[in-house]
Amino acid sequence: MRETSYDFFKRLLAAPGPSGAEGAAAGIWREEASGFAEVRGDRMGNSFATLNPGGSPRVMLSGHIDEIGLMVTHIDEKGLIRFIGVGGWDPQVLVGQRVRLMGRGGEVLGVIGKKAIHLMDAEERKKVSEIKSLWIDIGARDREEAEKRVRVGDVGVLDQELVELANGRIAARSVDNRVGAFVVLEALRLLSEADGLAAEVVAVASVQEEIGLNGARAAAFGLDPDAAIAVDVAHATDIPGVSENEEGEHALGSGPVISRASALSPFVTEGLISAAEREGIPYTLAGDSRRTGTDADAIHFSRAGIATGLVSCPNRYMHSPNEIVDLEDVERCARVIAAYIRDLEKGTDFTR
Repeated sequence: MRETSYDFFKRLLAAPGPSGAEGAAAGIWREEASGFAEVRGDRMGNSFATLNPGGSPRVMLSGHIDEIGLMVTHIDEKGLIRFIGVGGWDPQVLVGQRVRLMGRGGEVLGVIGKKAIHLMDAEERKKVSEIKSLWIDIGARDREEAEKRVRVGDVGVLDQELVELANGRIAARSVDNRVGAFVVLEALRLLSEADGLAAEVVAVASVQEEIGLNGARAAAFGLDPDAAIAVDVAHATDIPGVSENEEGEHALGSGPVISRASALSPFVTEGLISAAEREGIPYTLAGDSRRTGTDADAIHFSRAGIATGLVSCPNRYMHSPNEIVDLEDVERCARVIAAYIRDLEKGTDFTR
């Protein structure tokens, strides 16, 4: 991965952006996109970067920029904060984590608390944690002091910085799915450097995926593209306890995961596979008989239907404070998408 792209990726991962409050991450994405594309936003907070406007076909690339987070629901008389999850959490990974709340006057740091093991009886020690039994401690003396800094409805993320691991792998909080937002823009950057592009290509950093695929649904309706490619993460299956029989073989370093699914366009899917093979990019296949659980589900049935494909990056420990991806996989996702779109002919028809 080129150094400038990696620097952008790290800044994108560091920005807080839980569903419905993606502004900080979106600002970084739009600033980067403005160097080589036409950039705009919409009323939902989606970000659009357009290359070769007026070209044909029009292709939408969608990677959601939101991440799972936390939301304040109550502040008690001691100044301790109760919360709910924004998106799907395993509560076990929250215990003892530091958090960054997006408060009244800026970020407020806190710690997720739980009764110490010394104070639990035998039965309590056997129970798994639930979010309703946890709280956030920002160090406030009482409710009045806490309410000067945070309000009910404020959101936050875990305070977890990116860590560089061996073999070009990284661990970070918001990999799902800043990877997708990064990949669609990196693919657009690669296409901006190519000659003879026929298609109009619109990269979208979509919002609110973790709470219902909302941003991609609105973006697809507004754009009405001929075809689309959603980019997300897939469960890496090279760790203990994950069944390859059920999930397929998607190890870190094995390249993009290209989905073949009942709801996806075989034209786009086979085009992505052909592009990977033509470019010598390793890939794996995933099969989905119904929904994919990604923005592709919202895009493909927008308006009269959009020919949609899905490319994913293998990811270990999804929806945790330390999701791990291989940077080479990330780069290969962008390359295979760019290779596919680069060779589309003017007016390509996706009608089945």
